[in-house]
Amino acid sequence: MTEQLDHEVTVEELSALMKRTAGVHVDPATLRQQADDGFDTFGLDSLGLLGIVAELEKRYGLGLPEQAERCKTPADFLALVNGALKTGV
Repeated sequence: MTEQLDHEVTVEELSALMKRTAGVHVDPATLRQQADDGFDTFGLDSLGLLGIVAELEKRYGLGLPEQAERCKTPADFLALVNGALKTGV
């Protein structure tokens, strides 16, 4: 049985992860306003996104869906990751 987690990754957390794992600094307010822009707009490439996914998997002890590594925008990424955290999948 999968365990549901009562947590949601916020824009602020994503911004901090982008800086810590990929060296990309984006102000959380800017990230929130431009959440539908591509990650490449912020200078984050697929390898950087992979690092964020790995950090979240380690943090929550949960394998995230494979699609997380292929999300194109912060909005899509947060929706997918938070959905997975809520359902435990």
